[in-house]
Amino acid sequence: MKITSITSHQVEIPLKPARRMISALGQHTVSRYVLVRVETDAGIEGAGEATVMPRWSGETAWGAQAVIDHVFAPLLIGCDPFDILQVDHLMDRAAAGNWFAKSAIEMACWDIQGKESGKPVYELLGGAVRPMPITCRFSMGAYPLERARQRAGELVEEGFTTIKVKVGTDFEEDVARVAAVREVIGPDRDLVIDANAGWDAATSIAAMERMAEDNVGLFEQPTTNGDYHALAEVRRAISCPVMADDIVFDLPDALECIRHEACDVISLYPGKNGGIRKAWEIAELAAEHDVACSIGSNLELDVAAAAMCHLVVACPNMQVETYPGDILGPDYHEARVATNPIVVNGPVIETPTGPGLGVEVDWDAVDRMAPASG
Repeated sequence: MKITSITSHQVEIPLKPARRMISALGQHTVSRYVLVRVETDAGIEGAGEATVMPRWSGETAWGAQAVIDHVFAPLLIGCDPFDILQVDHLMDRAAAGNWFAKSAIEMACWDIQGKESGKPVYELLGGAVRPMPITCRFSMGAYPLERARQRAGELVEEGFTTIKVKVGTDFEEDVARVAAVREVIGPDRDLVIDANAGWDAATSIAAMERMAEDNVGLFEQPTTNGDYHALAEVRRAISCPVMADDIVFDLPDALECIRHEACDVISLYPGKNGGIRKAWEIAELAAEHDVACSIGSNLELDVAAAAMCHLVVACPNMQVETYPGDILGPDYHEARVATNPIVVNGPVIETPTGPGLGVEVDWDAVDRMAPASG
């Protein structure tokens, strides 16, 4: 089988008002992403998604579309979509970084493989090691105090048992927000915080001292991107586990975290890591060093969310039972891109069981969701 065509399609989809995100990185109200369509000489096509956010990974929809159309596509026409190693090799040689753009093409190749074999991607990865329904935490933005209280109450009613609160903005406001959420959700639900690299080590440690009565169960990415020493300093100083996210994009990043003994958990997702295969590779490295992994989120649409589900269900070290992750992106958005959208009920997302990724993109709808300007 050979790849005959790779096309990219920008979409612009607003978030639901109640789920708009505020973090140390700023505010996210509209998602401008890229969907990829990979066609083959066997008449089988696959879909991928580049869930790009400029302020987080540095990738934009315009840049992702350009590198896909003008760099990756010409190289990959004629390649075998079953040869993921070769596809990855060609893309990595052609362009550094561009993780989300690379992942879009890689997940489309997995989609093609599954459709050709009549199997869901998790079976291609070795089979399910945990149930198809995946229970997720909810990622709450760095909202003003009253809104945070209101959202916390709503999330309890929706059945969430783990709530993540964004911090890393204004110190005093962050501390007050965490205390308010703990008060609303009560002592029995899990509360985690995420600074999105917004603090230095001293501030992170001071914050945890101030939050001592709030029973924070996990501190995600407290310190700045690239500073493994600072992350390790926080881990040594606090009692709860530390999760690395923004600081781990590829295998060398994960190795640096492990060398510095900087984290207890690594947050993975196919988009950030350049594809399902590369995320799996990091999970295996982490397992060798007794570091757990979980699933993170960039507020994905149905295609990338499906890829995340397949990774979680098949990979033994994606320890979502202990460290619930985020795969609720499709439900954050006002519109869906699939004809058979992934089922999300409160904190639970159902892993698609159809061939390939298990979601079929509505390309006509995608065209209607194109930005008004290029």
